[in-house]
This record gives sequence, structure tokens and C-alpha cells, in this order.
Amino acid sequence: MKKNEEDLIVDGFIQELRRGAITLAVLSQLQEAHYGYALVTLMNEKGFNIEANTIYPLFRRLEKQGILESLWDTQGPKPRKYYKISEFGQGVYLKLCDSWKEMNKVISNLMQEEVRDD
Repeated sequence: MKKNEEDLIVDGFIQELRRGAITLAVLSQLQEAHYGYALVTLMNEKGFNIEANTIYPLFRRLEKQGILESLWDTQGPKPRKYYKISEFGQGVYLKLCDSWKEMNKVISNLMQEEVRDD
């Protein structure tokens, strides 16, 4: 297999892993209200690269599910819609965190077994 083909396959798997983690990452940062561009900037600064065209559809979906609540700030020169995790969303977030930690623990153990078997 050519290196380029391998890179494409790995990139696809990484994209799948990220897709599952984006919601958890976004919720982790919405304990305080943020508007879209500010959240994108914050997450990128923290090493989780995300684009605005990813965040806005996610905001809409999570708000529709009741996980996020929003409010408009019209005081500044430009109106901005701020999003924050709702009380219901906080419960969902905590369950996702528990599931993430458990999955990470199991996968880490599986990977350690692989290392020991070599």
C-alpha cells in the first residue's frame, strides 16, 4: 500500500474519532456562555481545531434537543447569539463524561495488552 493511501485511511479514521468527540468537547466549554466565533477561537487555542461550519449546525441540533440554551446580546455593535449548556444538558454532559472515561480506560487497557503481548 502506498503511503498516500495509508494517510487517507488514517485521516478517515481520525475524522471518525473526532466526530464522536466534538459534542463532548463543545459541551465541556459551554459551562459559560459563548458565541460561535469565540468558542471556535477558544477551542483552537486549546488544541481542538474546529471550524465555524462545524459548530453552528451542532449548536442548532443541541439547542433543538434541549441540551443548549441560547440568548441574544444586542448591546454591542453587532448582535450575537450566545449558547450555554442547559440544566438538562448538564446531566447529559456528565453521563457522556462517564462514558468517555470508561471507554478510554477500556481502550487503554486493550492497548496495554497489545504492548505486553509483543
